Amino acid sequence: MVLGQHDGHRLVPYGLLFEPRPDRRVEPREPSERRVQAPREDLPRRAGEPARPAFPPLLTATGDNLVIADFRPRRQKAPRRQKAPHRRTTPYHRLFTIPGTRAFTVGNLLARLPMGMFSVSAVIMIAGSRGSYALAGAVTATGLAATALVAPWTARLVDRHGQARIAVPATAFALLGSVTLLLCVRFGAPDWTLFAAEAATATAPNTGGMSRARWAHLLRDDPAAAHTANSFEQAADELCFMLGPVCAALLCGTFFPEAGTLVAGVLMMTGVLIFAAQRSTEPPPQPRTPSKSPLLAAGMPPLLLCFLATGAVFGSMEVVTIAFADAQGHRSAAGAVLALQAAGSCVAGLLYGARKPTGPAERRHPLCLAAMTALMALPLLAAWLTGSLPALAGALLLAGAATAPTMVTGMTLVQQRTPEGRLNEGMTLAVTGLLGGIACGSATGGWMVEHISATAGYGVPIAAAGSALAISLTIPPASDPPNRRQSLGPNSDAPH
Repeated sequence: MVLGQHDGHRLVPYGLLFEPRPDRRVEPREPSERRVQAPREDLPRRAGEPARPAFPPLLTATGDNLVIADFRPRRQKAPRRQKAPHRRTTPYHRLFTIPGTRAFTVGNLLARLPMGMFSVSAVIMIAGSRGSYALAGAVTATGLAATALVAPWTARLVDRHGQARIAVPATAFALLGSVTLLLCVRFGAPDWTLFAAEAATATAPNTGGMSRARWAHLLRDDPAAAHTANSFEQAADELCFMLGPVCAALLCGTFFPEAGTLVAGVLMMTGVLIFAAQRSTEPPPQPRTPSKSPLLAAGMPPLLLCFLATGAVFGSMEVVTIAFADAQGHRSAAGAVLALQAAGSCVAGLLYGARKPTGPAERRHPLCLAAMTALMALPLLAAWLTGSLPALAGALLLAGAATAPTMVTGMTLVQQRTPEGRLNEGMTLAVTGLLGGIACGSATGGWMVEHISATAGYGVPIAAAGSALAISLTIPPASDPPNRRQSLGPNSDAPH
């Protein structure tokens, strides 16, 4: 590099790197002359690194310019390591990092969605072909009654022989019943064949219960993650029962009356096959279980009565809301209004699962039922004070916020009291209680609408929720639960 220029008397530096002393005369040098410096090592060495050869800078003069050539090695600065961005993971994200959980969840959701499609599809299909809503309602009621009787036995077989071994043939038999019903309606078979075919669909396995049993097996040592899985399953139930009727009505109205039943059957069989193929997450079967029936376990009878009363809340709310919308001249909007209640429950379930539960389930359950009783008063106030369907829709959205926490906490108690090896059976008994409550609530709500008014019918859900709260207060605490695995929410494979 050129540092300065020689004017014959002194060196004039360009960058003012140095200034010659005024009392010394700088003699010009020949181009071949070099000033040699003592070798030195300027760069620091790392520990254990051998010494580097020193290359002193070379100085020379070319004409009037002083040139310095420095050949010493230069150490490049190591690039700074960029910190990996910090990702905030939610409890649900951590839940699905467990191997195999995503696959069985996808299959289970495919199998669970048809549970909200079959009833609506059957009503549309039978009423459109036979011209009788009474016949359609009687056939679907027969299916519910048969499910309430057969489902606990199917669940017991699942506990004893494993999910994959029982779920696939049971689903195939139920699919055969659905196809038989479709053909009987299509080709005008006698009415009694419709009842027989619908009864055959009762062998459909409890897919929601099997999914929760898998979570219970995988997360038996992680209560916080079990609570999150509990809430996720409840939110998934609400989503399926919110989308199922809409999909069924769309298929039956767009294509042909049997389309809803046909698509629902295909989805159910496909979902169960995918679910059963995930053997790594399947809980081990219990061939011989010396434990007693869940019906005889301590605290289970009042808990099942509590589920019966909770089911009455769902059944009466559905019938009364349809009647209220019909009285307002908007019967077709009743499905959308009821979907808002499911949406409120779905959101509440996800939020409830993101938070760590505080206190034992015995203490949380009455609090949840008290909140449900209070929120069920909102639809009554909206219908009585405003008589407006939009106001009722907003009230149902808020009222649904207490559904998921109540169901999640209720099934926590069921799993804690279910004897070891009878988990699917215990959860299916809770679903049977819900089905019975839905039937009773529908009948009571219909009587209130017919004999008094649709607005007065909203008193039935309040009374049912209050009854569930009173029963919950009588449930004794479990000092030594027979099943210490964490509960994973209700098997809500029933319309609500």
